[in-house]
Amino acid sequence: MQKRISKGLNIPESTIYGVVTFYSFFTMVPKGRHSIKVCLGTACYVRGGKANLDYLQEGFDVEAGGTTKDLRFSLDSVRCIGACGMAPAMVVDDDTYAQVNRGNIMETLDSYK
Repeated sequence: MQKRISKGLNIPESTIYGVVTFYSFFTMVPKGRHSIKVCLGTACYVRGGKANLDYLQEGFDVEAGGTTKDLRFSLDSVRCIGACGMAPAMVVDDDTYAQVNRGNIMETLDSYK
């Protein structure tokens, strides 16, 4: 895609690459249909946020920052979502979930096809 943009705009590929790697909005990794963001802020971390991230990484066989093989989910960790009273929290697309744990996390994600 970067080559196509470079050719179409008559801009060097290195310039396009520089823009793509500078802005976090752009990515060179395919994104899933749904975005999972696991909060690892202090409150979420001490209440199990890291364990939730590890569980999702194992369950979906994907590292944070990656996308599942079926392109269903992109998994990311974030430092804080501003929902400390809901810890541990996670955001799927635009939906925020409170007190996420191994017992309810997969059930929650099953509704995202």
